Amino acid sequence: MTIKVVRGNPTPEELAAALAVVRARAAAAADMPSGAPGPRDSWSDPARIAARPVPRPGPSAWARTYWPA
Repeated sequence: MTIKVVRGNPTPEELAAALAVVRARAAAAADMPSGAPGPRDSWSDPARIAARPVPRPGPSAWARTYWPA
C-alpha cells in the first residue's frame, strides 16, 4: 500500500498521526469476520428519526397549513 500526500506539507508528527489512524483502522477491519456486518452508524438508524411519536393534528391544523403570498 502506498500513501501519497497530494496537498500541503505535513510535519513528521502530523504524518505519523495520520498513518497511525490508517493502520489502526486496517487492523480493526482485519480482525472482523468477513461475513459479519460492520457497526451500524447512528445517523443511518431509522429509530433515530422516529424516536418520539409524531403529534396528531388538532381541529385547527388546516388553518396553519396556509402560507399567504
